[in-house]
Amino acid sequence: MAEPTLFDQILNGTLPSHKVAEDELWYSFLDIFPRREGHTLVIPKQSVQHLSELSSASRDALFAGVVEVQLILSKHFETEDFTVCIHDGPFAGQEVPHVHVHVIPRHSDDGGSTLQAMWPNAPPMGEEADHGALRTLSMNLQEVIL
Repeated sequence: MAEPTLFDQILNGTLPSHKVAEDELWYSFLDIFPRREGHTLVIPKQSVQHLSELSSASRDALFAGVVEVQLILSKHFETEDFTVCIHDGPFAGQEVPHVHVHVIPRHSDDGGSTLQAMWPNAPPMGEEADHGALRTLSMNLQEVIL
């Protein structure tokens, strides 16, 4: 049996958390190292590392949970804007090997940034798109058999 993840330990009550909301298939709690006040994690109660490993019921419930958490945070922080982020695997920046969604309330003066800021050396947004390369990649992706 695999070692329980940090989030498994939160779910089974061996580690403390600060609950925001919960239902049968998901649990949400405040991040202990928040990027800004209200930074919340929404996790499935099914313990898997990648979104593709979730059952369809767990995946659907997880995203319903994200919306519920946004509604709660929206009322408290008086915003309708959020950064919603998933690091799906270790190469994507996932630090705990358990699917989790970051829900971060945003305001115009919060010091946060955009997706472009995560890859500062990528071509700047607003430049001419390489439609030929995009078309080729799109065609190749559509040929992938699942």
